[in-house]
Amino acid sequence: MRKVIAAFNMTLDGVCDHTTGVADEGLHQHYADLMDGGGVILYGRTTYQLMQYWQTLLQNPSGEKSMDDFAVSMDKIPKLVFSNTLTDTGWESAELVKRPLDEEVLELRQQVGRDILIGSRSLIVQLLNSHLVDELQICIHPVIEGKGLKLFDKITDRIMLKLIKTKSLSSGATIFYYEPTRE
Repeated sequence: MRKVIAAFNMTLDGVCDHTTGVADEGLHQHYADLMDGGGVILYGRTTYQLMQYWQTLLQNPSGEKSMDDFAVSMDKIPKLVFSNTLTDTGWESAELVKRPLDEEVLELRQQVGRDILIGSRSLIVQLLNSHLVDELQICIHPVIEGKGLKLFDKITDRIMLKLIKTKSLSSGATIFYYEPTRE
């Protein structure tokens, strides 16, 4: 059975706005490695449209190796996009999914293949509430933002987590790897 890995960035106070973290070489390398080991990544519309930025670096590389490598990793991994409004992904390695998230993930889990990655806040919350996340990778940036969208504000029930490892980046960001435990 394939593992479902939810991976996301947030500040010390739980804000998950993409502009609040420290996007440096170490962070790009970490996520490139994660995607290179994954079989598919799932996005909601909002995050997917933010990720389309990386297509521009494929056509016009930045010259910064970590960013250009991340763009290649992002391009290679198959992307499933959950949206009720998009009619086209505009990316060869992405496709729209019209059926419910839980159904899609349950079917993907049963297939042979690499891990299923979740890269959108809304999808992470929904899958945590449905008990369909096997591993949670939270990169906490050394920032107190004070305002903004909280990562876990829509969790419906208490979720206990078991810390399985940590990884520190040179920026001061720390990635915490957790497995949800069933109470």
